[in-house]
Amino acid sequence: MYRQTASDLATVREDVTSNQLSFYLNQLLGRAHNLIYMGHKQRMSGLVRFYTQTFPQVFRETFRQTLLAFLIFAVTGVAAWAVTIHDPAFAHRMLGPQMMDTIEKREMWTQSIVTVKPLAASGIMTNNLAVCFATFALGITAGIGTINMMVTNGMLIGVIGAATWQAGMALQLWSFVAAHGVLELPAIFISGGAGLEIARGMLFPGLLPRRESLAQAGGRAARLMIGIVPMLVVAGIIEGFVSPSGIAMPLKFLLATVLLAALATYLLRAGSSQPQPI
Repeated sequence: MYRQTASDLATVREDVTSNQLSFYLNQLLGRAHNLIYMGHKQRMSGLVRFYTQTFPQVFRETFRQTLLAFLIFAVTGVAAWAVTIHDPAFAHRMLGPQMMDTIEKREMWTQSIVTVKPLAASGIMTNNLAVCFATFALGITAGIGTINMMVTNGMLIGVIGAATWQAGMALQLWSFVAAHGVLELPAIFISGGAGLEIARGMLFPGLLPRRESLAQAGGRAARLMIGIVPMLVVAGIIEGFVSPSGIAMPLKFLLATVLLAALATYLLRAGSSQPQPI
């Protein structure tokens, strides 16, 4: 109605005998503009509705793409772990001499975070956001760039896991990773799914014109990326303040279990009772 009235006003202004009607429509549009575009409560309710309904619904709609991203990551990680176990030199080539020296001394390279927690948390959030948004954006390469990002991340976690296991540091590594990893890794998988969703819309438009298919897929992918931002913020805070701290390992694993259960419940159940159009 607002757009139609604006169109009517443009038409009426061309008629010099309709000044009174033009003045009325102009005043009406001015009042309507304030109601439509300056409703702070509406914007807040829209944000709440997005995170309680829209994001988890879009996640479930594009779950196959996220699952595929996870499988690429997992298969690559397992393969890299196996190669490193049989050829320790592979870890030296992948991680570099400095990090390998630290591992061989049975020291965690993460201890430096403890002394600069606020700065570390900020840097971690920025880095995680950059990785996830790059993974998402590279979907425009028909998914090749997104797949490469998932392979690279999977390979790194596999090599680090094998190298620390050989050094007898596996428990130290996974107790560090667990609390923030249950949020950070799913966020990476979802960003991979977003990139693959763009690739799907580009390569397999179905009955839609390719441009429209890509636009729809891009909209869903963008919603996924907006949805993971709070996950990455919380993960960065935990990685900067909790993961490198002296908290007992069982408590870190307990926190990881609680966070993972809460995340799974949210993504799989939220918004399911009142579906909204996307």
